[in-house]
Amino acid sequence: MEPDRSHPHYAASAQNPGIATYDTGLRAHFQRVYNIMSFGLVATGLVAWGVSQSEQMVTMIATTPLKWIVMLAPLAFIFFGFTPARMRTMSFQGLVGLFTGFSALMGLSLYYIFLLYSGQDIVRVFFITAGMFAATSIYGYTTRKDLSSLGSLMFMGLIGIIIASVVNLFMQSDMLHFVISVIGVAVFTGLTAWDTQNIKETYALENGESGNARLAVAGALSLYLNFINLFVMLLQLLGNRD
Repeated sequence: MEPDRSHPHYAASAQNPGIATYDTGLRAHFQRVYNIMSFGLVATGLVAWGVSQSEQMVTMIATTPLKWIVMLAPLAFIFFGFTPARMRTMSFQGLVGLFTGFSALMGLSLYYIFLLYSGQDIVRVFFITAGMFAATSIYGYTTRKDLSSLGSLMFMGLIGIIIASVVNLFMQSDMLHFVISVIGVAVFTGLTAWDTQNIKETYALENGESGNARLAVAGALSLYLNFINLFVMLLQLLGNRD
């Protein structure tokens, strides 16, 4: 990806230490973001698959109140684990460790997909998700349009999805489940574009290496969540339950 030379940080960086430094730094920053995100996806997939292969683990989660803890723990982790203060002050290595733990916890909560769907469906939908995610992220990186209003709209949609999903835990409505999945695909696609643009705009040479490294973890977390949720929504729409 080539940097947008209309970016305000680009103009400032073009004077000192130079355009080439900004270009190189921005590319390295996005490479770090995507590497951390990919590591999280691998960790989630391995944990989810591993748990699904253990009949004892599946029985313990599915037949005891532990299922509620496993289901809601990732959401609690987001609010209480990745606090703004921690994201600003914790070391890069510490944040990566926190992200790894969260990815594993997310895998624990997603074990069921390997029980409900065939491996062929999971692989097929994963590549569909990857294609949609890549196209949307590239758009967010390259567009000169301000996506702030889109981000606000998608965030409101996200809140609606969370509330509707909680309600449907008790209603068990197939129609509501379908509607949530359709809206979810649109919401997490839009959030991917907005988050990518936000990652680009928050990168700056004056942040320093440590500051940009912490921002990379924050960016990887946001894109990881978009990818995971987009994958789950598409799997619910396109997958055939066993």
